[in-house]
Amino acid sequence: MVGLFAWTEPGRGRRSVGLEETGVLRMRVVRVDVVRSPYLALSRRRVVAAGKKLHKRGVVQAVLPEDFPFQEQLEHCGLRPVSTLALRRAIAADWVRWGLAESGRPAAGARVAVSAASLTGEVVRTVTELALRHRYVLLDLPYGGEELCRQLRREYGVSLLLGPSKEQLEGAEALVLFDFRTDLTLGNPVALRLFDESQALPPLSLPPQLEEQLPQGADRGQLLAALREAGVLRREQIVLGK
Repeated sequence: MVGLFAWTEPGRGRRSVGLEETGVLRMRVVRVDVVRSPYLALSRRRVVAAGKKLHKRGVVQAVLPEDFPFQEQLEHCGLRPVSTLALRRAIAADWVRWGLAESGRPAAGARVAVSAASLTGEVVRTVTELALRHRYVLLDLPYGGEELCRQLRREYGVSLLLGPSKEQLEGAEALVLFDFRTDLTLGNPVALRLFDESQALPPLSLPPQLEEQLPQGADRGQLLAALREAGVLRREQIVLGK
């Protein structure tokens, strides 16, 4: 089960750390409400106490509040934030389109480059979506790219540029990296590091009837990633942009 941290304000009779099992949409969570103190050390002690309570309940990952400063303390309690890596890869094609629009570049004629260390299902899905949306898609793969090129040409009549040079990768309007690269400057107008959870996600929202059921103050990327992992949220329900 996933944990959900939430800050609360002091109130008469309110416990400094409160724990309850509840639900977000149809996902069961163990919610822990921590009274925020103006004293940093006291807030830290309460967070550690909350982390220990969650760990005793068997919780190993949690959705944290936005801009949460005590992640290291929770890791010492055996808790980690919900990973957003799968979410980032799932929305990569939409993220490219959103990024191009934000930078004022037309999507259809933009050159979009994808670099990956291996041909995974996530890479295939992303490249396919990009090839159907953009005229020029460059694919940098150590192996497996030839078969994907043939498949896309056969099924959709689209072509990829396989094995682009470093200059071509850096000259693309959008660059999508599934794995770390040391040889690229990442000066592209849109550069997505899908392996890097420190890169800010675009604004993410759900349809209004779902949006109103989400807890306030939670890290949006972690929350939506947890909902997708639990199978209660489809990628198509996630909207990029404000």
